[in-house]
Amino acid sequence: MKDYRKLKVWRKGIEIVKLVYKLTAQLPSSEKFNLVSQLNRASVSIPSNIAEGSSRKSEKEYQRYLEIALGSCFEVDTQLEIVKELKLVTPQLIEELNEHVLEEIMMLQSFINKLK
Repeated sequence: MKDYRKLKVWRKGIEIVKLVYKLTAQLPSSEKFNLVSQLNRASVSIPSNIAEGSSRKSEKEYQRYLEIALGSCFEVDTQLEIVKELKLVTPQLIEELNEHVLEEIMMLQSFINKLK
């Protein structure tokens, strides 16, 4: 088993979760079961899949969980674009979060390529 807590990519995922929860707290209550729920779940999926993948015996299995985490990054990115287009929060908060998500995408892609 690999110690996922030492991975920069996992720590960045945790940071994304914290920022997403900060953002979703500002969304209208009418979005509680839509964007709030979707964004929270997708963000939590990022570090969770990195952690779960680290328990797998083969690098191919590990890679699959990293790919799921990567998919969750793209999901968060898309949902942030929707929040931005609907003008539900300040653009600065979305931009800050977007920077973290894009960095996480690059880190995950690099990690996946190393396992191949």
